[in-house]
Amino acid sequence: MPVKKEEGMSAFERKRLENIAANRAILTDISTTAKKIIPDKKPPKPAPRKKRHSEPIKREPARPTRTSSRLAGKDADDDTLKRKFEVQAEHEAQTAKAKKMRVNGDLNLGDIVVEGRKWGSGIDGLKGIVRGAEPGVRTFTEDDVKETTDQNLKDLRQRMSGLKLYEHWIPNDIKITPQRVYALGFHPTEDKPIVFAGDKEGAMGVFDGSQTAPEVDDDEDADIPDPVISAFKTHARTITSFVFSPTDANAVYTSSYDSSIRKMDLEKGVSTQVFAPADENEDLPISALDMAATEPNILYFSTLEGGVGRYDIRTPGSHEMWQLSEQKIGGFSLHPLQPHLLATASLDRTMKVWDLRKIEGKGDMRHPALLGEHESRLSVSHASWSAGGHVATSSYDDTVKIYDFSSASSWKPGQDILPKAMEPAHIVRHNNQTGRWVTILKPQWQKRPRDGIQKFVIANMNRFVDVFASDGSQLAQLDGDNITAVPAVAHFHPTMDWVAGGNGSGKLCLWT
Repeated sequence: MPVKKEEGMSAFERKRLENIAANRAILTDISTTAKKIIPDKKPPKPAPRKKRHSEPIKREPARPTRTSSRLAGKDADDDTLKRKFEVQAEHEAQTAKAKKMRVNGDLNLGDIVVEGRKWGSGIDGLKGIVRGAEPGVRTFTEDDVKETTDQNLKDLRQRMSGLKLYEHWIPNDIKITPQRVYALGFHPTEDKPIVFAGDKEGAMGVFDGSQTAPEVDDDEDADIPDPVISAFKTHARTITSFVFSPTDANAVYTSSYDSSIRKMDLEKGVSTQVFAPADENEDLPISALDMAATEPNILYFSTLEGGVGRYDIRTPGSHEMWQLSEQKIGGFSLHPLQPHLLATASLDRTMKVWDLRKIEGKGDMRHPALLGEHESRLSVSHASWSAGGHVATSSYDDTVKIYDFSSASSWKPGQDILPKAMEPAHIVRHNNQTGRWVTILKPQWQKRPRDGIQKFVIANMNRFVDVFASDGSQLAQLDGDNITAVPAVAHFHPTMDWVAGGNGSGKLCLWT
């Protein structure tokens, strides 16, 4: 969108204003599309909930690390050098603290635009250097589809395997975030695929999958314009989850390691902080976020310290925290149809199921009733509920486990799950050794499948995205030309057969 050239305006300033106008136009378009899926009416007022308050955890401020002048090869008696190293260490500590500091208050999206379309190669030179990965080697082939004897399963496999990689730009040209993608989300609109991505440094990117590349001359030297991508710096640290309001199609919630939850209003073009610890110095990194369709004002979140919190956005300043693990909870989810059931995955190697209808204990010992747990050989990365009552987990023991809790609707509050029922119904061998440079692999279900068949996606270390059914059978292995890195963060659209995957260089793969 051209900006009128004013006297004294630099080319840089004019370009910046053009970028802001272009991003604003994209959000307006998404907002207009979003209005089609949710009627403009107020949701029914939910029953009042008894509020619980938890005291913020008090911590001593981080102290600067002292640097040994002896190890640095300096004279230990030189007081001037000693002081120099101490000042340097203190400066580095303050710099590190500033980088982690969350941004409080509202942000105008026009003021936090990430400039440019090419943000650099990131970790391109490290692609494929991951233990056990065999780039391009398929673990599910056309022969597996052809040899399927069950006709219904064969038809499903053919349909899912028929998804095609977005054709207008190759994945390397769709740089949706400046840094490594850590979280993805599909807007629930069915008009067109709109993908939201968050990276490890707090930037958010938005890509409209309906746009097409403009025609260019056959000249080999002709430049193909980049796709239009909106990018905003909304958080100070890693964005960990996207949640879309079931009653407001313009509302997008994000959580972050910067200890905050923000709400982006697509129509107003504003990002608002809706939750953060009362103590600005408290560090409460949020690892995941979820919301029940029946409770659009209640946010649930997990932390790297093993807690799960419940927060009512109508009562700012108060929240309830439960310490459910002594170690990191990397992922959790609510049952889509029985949202009082919560499944957590932890570094302590367990997947646990909790009942929010029954809160036990007092004070810091308060927590939902533990219904049952299952322990894996190594840490569990995520626990994802399907609408059919299955929980899929990924673990560093190189398995994807599927638990069958399809009878959950008949469970009574606090009812223990028999140990046998806590055993996984299906175990799928799956390489989950992501290493340092690839985002942790997590299964994600299609929340409201049109065909009624429960299925989920999870990235494959050989640079594919795998699709599985609730009985553990593989339905497809999505691929395409020019995929040069693991699309580690994979998501299903809630209703449509659209799949997205984000990689360590901030690039996006989209299958439709």
